[in-house]
Amino acid sequence: MPDADPPAALLPDVLADGLRVVFVGINPGGGSVAAGHSFHSAGNRFWPALYRAGFTPRLLRAEEERLLLGWGMGITSIVRRPTARASQLSREEFVAGGQDLAERIAAIRPQWLAMLGVTGYRAAFGAPKAQLGPQPEPIGGARVWIVPNPSGLNAHYPPVALAAEFARMRAAVGMPDRSGVLGESL
Repeated sequence: MPDADPPAALLPDVLADGLRVVFVGINPGGGSVAAGHSFHSAGNRFWPALYRAGFTPRLLRAEEERLLLGWGMGITSIVRRPTARASQLSREEFVAGGQDLAERIAAIRPQWLAMLGVTGYRAAFGAPKAQLGPQPEPIGGARVWIVPNPSGLNAHYPPVALAAEFARMRAAVGMPDRSGVLGESL
């Protein structure tokens, strides 16, 4: 009998009890898992978007992700299995990942989830018509806001527009502008 494939390595969550906002990606990329840090790929615009939107006082590197906890923020994903593209995930993985996410979120009780992109949210939570912005149904007790996916593959949102959408969410949930790059005029 052939040996079973070893289980895929998991990217550690950046989570703690009672956070203000948890950023929820679709699933980690292989490069992020290999490096051990979220949004580690060069083409991902997550860290610049956080900074420009005022979530962080300076541009962070992926290796500094745990600094978010001190500002009341965290990071996780819907599906924990790494892939090169989200299209490699099955519908069943999305649904199971959504259930797992709801359980993890209920255990730590954050106020908000910032879902990074509509695609993963729609697939995991059976909401085919979901759009950017606040959502009517909580997940694990947390309110939900969908922002654009910061992946470099998401050409619909250039960096300035991506940061503006992130800033809209930051202002709506009452978090301070830590960078001052875009200002509070949103």
